[in-house]
Amino acid sequence: MRFFPFILSCLFFLVALAAGFYSKWVWIAALPFAILVWIGFSDLIQVRHAVRRNYPVTGRFRSFFYWLRPFLRQYIVESETEGRPFNNEQRALVYKRAENVSSVEPFGSHVDNDRAGFEWIAHSIGAVQPAPIETLRVKVGGKSCKLPYSASVLNISAMSYGSLGGHAIEALNRGAAKGGFYHDTGEGGVSRFHKAGGGDLVWELGSGYFGCRTADGNFDPDKFKDTAALEQIKMIEIKLSQGAKPGHGGLLPGAKVTEAVAEARGVPIGETVVSPPFHKAFSTPVELLQFVEKLRDLSGGKPVGFKLCMGPAYEFLAIIKAMLETGIKPDFIVVDGAEGGTGAAPMEFQDHIGSPLRDGLILARNALIGAGLKDEIRLAASGKLVSGYGMSAALALGADWINSARGFMFSLGCVQSLHCHDNTCPTGIATQDPSRERGLVIPEKAEYVYHFHHNTLHALAEVIAAAGASHPYELEPDRLMIREANLKSVPASEYYELLEKDILLNAPEETYLAKDWAKANPHVFH
Repeated sequence: MRFFPFILSCLFFLVALAAGFYSKWVWIAALPFAILVWIGFSDLIQVRHAVRRNYPVTGRFRSFFYWLRPFLRQYIVESETEGRPFNNEQRALVYKRAENVSSVEPFGSHVDNDRAGFEWIAHSIGAVQPAPIETLRVKVGGKSCKLPYSASVLNISAMSYGSLGGHAIEALNRGAAKGGFYHDTGEGGVSRFHKAGGGDLVWELGSGYFGCRTADGNFDPDKFKDTAALEQIKMIEIKLSQGAKPGHGGLLPGAKVTEAVAEARGVPIGETVVSPPFHKAFSTPVELLQFVEKLRDLSGGKPVGFKLCMGPAYEFLAIIKAMLETGIKPDFIVVDGAEGGTGAAPMEFQDHIGSPLRDGLILARNALIGAGLKDEIRLAASGKLVSGYGMSAALALGADWINSARGFMFSLGCVQSLHCHDNTCPTGIATQDPSRERGLVIPEKAEYVYHFHHNTLHALAEVIAAAGASHPYELEPDRLMIREANLKSVPASEYYELLEKDILLNAPEETYLAKDWAKANPHVFH
């Protein structure tokens, strides 16, 4: 029976072929069967796919439905809250806010608020008027910073030109310029498309030192100084690791190094470029902070910080000890969660390497507060945050602002087709193909980016006002409620062990970080 469709195709083709001698129109009817016969024979003789070899013609349907599977699930099978990486409810929320239409929902919530782990913000009887979104900003820059920056509490997270196309980068930056928030360049450097938008930039410096590298891939201070002097660049961010693939590094094939990519990254056209999983400019916590100080001086005093996905607690605490020993402090730290996205990453890294955002954020918050450093260093959170509630929960747990990448991709029109890595993005966002990029009209999508930011900040203002606060920094951990496994609900201050100020300096043995604090060495990471 497994050969029956193929044999049937052969018989119909022979019958049509014989009938073609009596009527030339029958030749047209024979064409589809001729194609099926050709497919069947090619399946029989190929050696790569056992299913097609054993089921000629019909075996092809497996590949077709396997390709179709994610689309069927996304559009037909999944409920409002089941999908991954982002469910339909999350995507629809961003689409509506980007299109500047009402995002209210009828008839009640889709989430199960009786399950263990359910969270909510405890509202106040003394709710206040929502604050103007222009006030939802935070000053970034410590005592050593000469040019502090006023950052919005929601900004565009790191996405490189090369991963995204030029149209997408420029649309994002134009939206940022209109909305008064920043656009992180990603480690691919400052491209002409970033500059064309006119919006504020945070220049991310990865291990490839793109835009300020020597011919052999080391850091070039002179090139850095020249680029950092650009008025658009407001802050410098050293990328230690990213959530989706921490400790992995990367490789950009020479075929993708076009003239524009080469210009942004400072590499030869057509040459394969490697980003190692480690930095060459420093190798210890103390050297990291010395590098921070060096970049701050070379940039003329702009805020300098670093981004990381958390690994062992003692490694981050080693950096904290290095701050205390040297007196050098970054102006900000960005905690990237393991739930963060990227163009492509090995499954093992996406699923099982790196700390989720909530765990990493709490560790950073506890380390900074416990060491008495939180007042001088701003803390940002990045990882799958697209709603006013998601932002407010992170802010209540110690974040000063939020970065979002995929949220802004959705605002550009991303449909989560999962083709970010093969240059066939159907919306023209994650592609360098001009025929696909033309679908993304820059002025139109820049408005969508602006509206998503504006409407999400408005939602955040309403959430924190319901909790009786007029600014995110007034949100206390007690306002975030979490249902435990025994279905008892407690505030986050009880659910998590949140440290008091200076306790790591005065009584570290009384904290859950005692062993890690003792193990942390400012002169070695691991």
